[in-house]
Amino acid sequence: MKCFDCAWAEEIVDAVGVCHHCGVGVCMRHCHVALEPGHHLAGVGQSTLSRPARELTCLTCHFAMTPAYSAEAKGSAR
Repeated sequence: MKCFDCAWAEEIVDAVGVCHHCGVGVCMRHCHVALEPGHHLAGVGQSTLSRPARELTCLTCHFAMTPAYSAEAKGSAR
């Protein structure tokens, strides 16, 4: 599998993973890796796992899901 964003720029780079949200192949340059709490159905018991899990997303999905106020806060800090 090849990186979608690299292919869009007419480059050929192997993908290292798949975006958790949209499913495109991504290389290390075009991905964002976050630690997210793991969840499982547990009735009335613990519903989050004790250790976080990795979640790989493409940069398009990452920035689409990042709240706008964080970008505004970076700009106002100047």
